Amino acid sequence: MTGKQPTEGIPPTGHSGVVDRRSGLDRRALSEASPTNLERRRGPGRRLTDFIRSAEEGEMSQEQFLFLLAIDTFKRVNQKTFPSWTDVLEVIRKLGYRKTMPSELNLGSRAKDWTEKPDAPAGVHKLAPKEE
Repeated sequence: MTGKQPTEGIPPTGHSGVVDRRSGLDRRALSEASPTNLERRRGPGRRLTDFIRSAEEGEMSQEQFLFLLAIDTFKRVNQKTFPSWTDVLEVIRKLGYRKTMPSELNLGSRAKDWTEKPDAPAGVHKLAPKEE
């Protein structure tokens, strides 16, 4: 044989280090090793939630529609086609959302969880003190 064979147990990779699907390795199985509660990819036995399914079918809840309108208004008023994540968080805070419950996400030791009072101020766009 003239071709170079992959080492046994190591799946062949392409130019960018991507695992070749023909190797039989399922990339979904790799991500299930550390679930974060953010996985949306469906597999055997996993179904879309009613919340996600209705939005994908164009039937938004009142909450989803309000968020969409708020983001659209922000983009129009600020002449931004692509708001940053900080912009999105600002809109969410101004809609009245506060972190009042412990997180349902598993982010590991990368982030410390906290809660705040429901009536906590948004904390965005604090005016700088006036100079005299």
